[in-house]
Amino acid sequence: MSGEDDFEPRLGRMRAGGSKGGRSYLHRVLQAAGLAGSANRGGSGFHGNRIGRGAGIGRLLASGDALGRFRHRRVIVKSRLVRLAGRGAQGARAHMRYIQRDGVTRDGTPGELYGAERDVEDGKAFLDRSTGDRHQFRFIVSAEDGAEYDDLKPLTRALMARMEQDLGTRLDWVAVDHFNTGHPHTHVLLRGRDDRGRDLIIAREYLSAGMRERAAEIVSMDLGPRSDLEVRRRLLREMEQERWTGLDRQLVAAMDSDRWTQIGRGSPVLRTALTGRLAKLERLGLAEHGGAGRWRLAGELEPTLRRMGERCDIIKTMHCAMRQRSIEFAGRDLAVFEPTSAGQGIVGRIVARGLSDELRDRHYLIVEATDGRTHYVDVGKGEALEPLPEGTVVGIAARRSEPRAVDRTVAEVAARNGGRYSVDLHLRHDPSATQAFAETHVRRLEAIRRHTGGADREVDGSWRIHPDHLARVAAFEQRQARDRPVDVKVLSRLPLEAQIAADGPTWLDTQLLASDPVHLRDAGFGAAARDAQRQRLRWLIGEGLAEERGGGPAFQKNLVEVLRRRELLRVAGQLSDELGKAFAEVKNGEPVSGVLRRHIDLASGRYGVVEKARDFTLVPWRPVLERQIGKAVRGIMRERGVSWTMGRERGPSL
Repeated sequence: MSGEDDFEPRLGRMRAGGSKGGRSYLHRVLQAAGLAGSANRGGSGFHGNRIGRGAGIGRLLASGDALGRFRHRRVIVKSRLVRLAGRGAQGARAHMRYIQRDGVTRDGTPGELYGAERDVEDGKAFLDRSTGDRHQFRFIVSAEDGAEYDDLKPLTRALMARMEQDLGTRLDWVAVDHFNTGHPHTHVLLRGRDDRGRDLIIAREYLSAGMRERAAEIVSMDLGPRSDLEVRRRLLREMEQERWTGLDRQLVAAMDSDRWTQIGRGSPVLRTALTGRLAKLERLGLAEHGGAGRWRLAGELEPTLRRMGERCDIIKTMHCAMRQRSIEFAGRDLAVFEPTSAGQGIVGRIVARGLSDELRDRHYLIVEATDGRTHYVDVGKGEALEPLPEGTVVGIAARRSEPRAVDRTVAEVAARNGGRYSVDLHLRHDPSATQAFAETHVRRLEAIRRHTGGADREVDGSWRIHPDHLARVAAFEQRQARDRPVDVKVLSRLPLEAQIAADGPTWLDTQLLASDPVHLRDAGFGAAARDAQRQRLRWLIGEGLAEERGGGPAFQKNLVEVLRRRELLRVAGQLSDELGKAFAEVKNGEPVSGVLRRHIDLASGRYGVVEKARDFTLVPWRPVLERQIGKAVRGIMRERGVSWTMGRERGPSL
């Protein structure tokens, strides 16, 4: 009699037969998973968020009792996976230096690395062990009640030990505790290798929910769960918040495929809070009441609430920054600079600079603009913008993310020369172009090659240009725009007050001479700039550089150049006394050579000090020179600055 347990073995070599069409077992499993997923109510199909270690435990932790999670102490965990290939290794070293910087401890000393067993770890040794790793995990763990801990090390070690149990592998990690903000937090660096030397893959579900729930469990065990009164207060706060909250997660979790949700049975406290939250969402236009206790949630509920929360955080950041500087913010018009809709951009002075996201190293500026408003500007990664003092006058515009004219010229020259580009080919293609102009195209290609490999340099110095060069450039610009969404142009390193009587050309002078000056509103920085212009004009008249006429002020011919040379000679005289060397002014077309010693900031801009055995000169500064301080440099003075040639090898000038 045959039964359910009867089977007939099929003999043969491994993997022989039994698979329809010769498909592998893995292929059939993935196909079945995809079909099963598409049959679900939401039709979501197969997702990668369950691939990797910890997927099951992450899903289990995220599906616990709703009210129980509100009883847990709240912990925020931010995670990021960083590729270490290419420039990633350099970024890992920079991040290691950043988390150990001065002023992050309670007593203002540098941060100190620790690990699972030792209170002091060697960061260089950790990075050396990471050589060859494909990726690295970075976490920020911040408990809402972190200030209750005298030392965060036990919490971090307990969390990482639980992660080892959940993921089934030993973990190689180091951490630094930071106490320099209102919320103590810990930076954790985790190698992307398991204890067998293989790539460590952690499921997205564990990173997004599992770690947070594990950390909350540990803090709740350390400090005790929240009382009923604390839970009620927290729920009442979340009901009216204009940001993504835990209540919203509960509503979305109960939502069907048509986005209808219904408050189920459970704790009266939680049901009351969910009802109040739905009423708030309805007032915000993010939920629709359908009767019989059913509500339909907006399709963009989560991203909309997250954007609203970010704007609220930005306003708080701006208020805090101005309060610290004793700046009155009552009645001010606050704005968030949006690169996608910024138009002509803004001009203003820097009020403050800060860090908006430590994990991703994103910075912001607060700028008082000539339009009378105070703007919050996301400037991207910290390395994208040099340190600038408060009061610096800047122009800010959205970064272009499409190919430039220089890229189109390169593509055109290459198309007519068998896919190759060089300075010589460029000059033959366009006889009116200058050597210096063609070299700017080479610098552009070098930047693209260094960051993306989007162009190939040959041994003879020429370039092999791909047929899809413009598409590659567009992709390069889009990646650059994510790290640096705006261009910040320094208009004057001197604050307005110092520009009034400066003996060099200032931003105020450019506005007085401009045929189409920046519009100055009679409020905020606009009013301050208008008043400073009047005082600057009186100073110029007193110096004999301008005069009042019936139709308005008349300025001396070549005023900017007169002021620039006046300031340059004054500073050169001071440096000559300091260095004991003569000042040698370099004219257009003459060579520049010597050792680059440092830079100095003048009203007319930043200059580099280049010394020789018996004399020195001052040359316009460029950011690329920062890495050449203390080294020998050489170049040719041009109308717009120096065309530099770095090193002894033959190659492009800078």
